[in-house]
Amino acid sequence: MPLANLPPLVTVFGGSGFVGRHVVRTLAKRGYRIRVAVRRPDLAGFLQPLGNVGQISFAQANLRYKDSIVRAVEDADHVVNCVGLLFENGRNTFDAVQEFGARAVAEAAKAAGATLTHISAIGADADSSIGYARTKGRAEAAIRSILPDAIVLRPSIVFGPEDDFFNKFAGMARTLPFLPLIGGGKTKFQPVYVEDVAEAVARSVDGQLKPGATYELGGQDVLTFRQCLEAVLEATYRERPMINLPFGIASLMGSVASLIPLIKPPFTSDQIALLKNDNVVSAEAEKAGLTLEGMGITPVRITSVLSSYLVSYRPHGQFSNAGKAA
Repeated sequence: MPLANLPPLVTVFGGSGFVGRHVVRTLAKRGYRIRVAVRRPDLAGFLQPLGNVGQISFAQANLRYKDSIVRAVEDADHVVNCVGLLFENGRNTFDAVQEFGARAVAEAAKAAGATLTHISAIGADADSSIGYARTKGRAEAAIRSILPDAIVLRPSIVFGPEDDFFNKFAGMARTLPFLPLIGGGKTKFQPVYVEDVAEAVARSVDGQLKPGATYELGGQDVLTFRQCLEAVLEATYRERPMINLPFGIASLMGSVASLIPLIKPPFTSDQIALLKNDNVVSAEAEKAGLTLEGMGITPVRITSVLSSYLVSYRPHGQFSNAGKAA
C-alpha cells in the first residue's frame, strides 16, 4: 500500500493499562494504525491480537524522559495520553508523570503536527491541596497553553474487568469480615464503563468532538459510596457489615500503608482526601452537552456489567447459588 494511502497513525501512551487497552481495541476496530507507547513493551504483547497483522506496534517510552516521548510520537497523526497514577511509587510521582509527562506529550504532539486527546479526571484542579487533583489540573492548563485545540476527557470512576475500585472492594469482601465505610459512605460517584470511555476517545480521534473542549464522562447512575459497596456485595453474593471509618482515621491508615515497601496500599491519604468531594458530572457540562450523552453515546449501566466480572469473587465462583450468601 502506498504510504499516502496508509490509515492514520495514533500513538497511545499507557496503551497497556486498564483504560489504554480498551482504547487500543476500539481504535483497532476502526482501522487505525496504532503505536502503543509504554515503559515495558515486552510486557504488552497481549495487545497484538486486538488488531490485524502489523496494525499494532510498540514503542518504549517513559513520561519522565522527553526523548522517549518524542520518538514515540514521531510521524503520528494523533496522540492519546491514557497515563495516570492512583498512587505515587518511587520516581513515579504525580508531579513527574501527571504534570511533567503530560506537558511533554503535548509538546511532542505539537512538534509532530499531531492532534491530542488527554484523559484527565473529574475533580482536576490546579489549585487543589491534593497532589493527584492538583497535577491533573496543572496538566490540563499546560496542555491548553501548548495545544489549544486538544480534547480533554474527564471521567468519573471508571469500571470494567480490570478496574481498581470495584475489584478492590470485592477482594476486601472476600477476605475481611467487614467493609470500611469511609467518611460515612455519603460521597457520590457516577461510575462510567471503560468501553464508553474508549468510545469517547475514538470519536475524538475520528474528529467528531469539539476541538479544545473539556468533556466530563459519567455513567447513567449516581451512586453513593455506600451504594457502590452494596452493589459489590450483591454482585459477589456476600453479606458483610459496613463499619464507619472517619476520614481522619482512614487518612492515617493510608499514610502508614504507603510507607510499607513493595506492598500496594489499599488506599492512600490522597485517595481519602478525594473522597471528601463528590465525583459526578457537573451541571455546566450537562448544559453545554459536553458529556457522553452529548456525544451521542448512551452510557452502559453498572448493574448490567458488574456481576459479569466480579463473579470470581463469589464463594464458589460462577457456580455460586444466588440464593445464598457467604
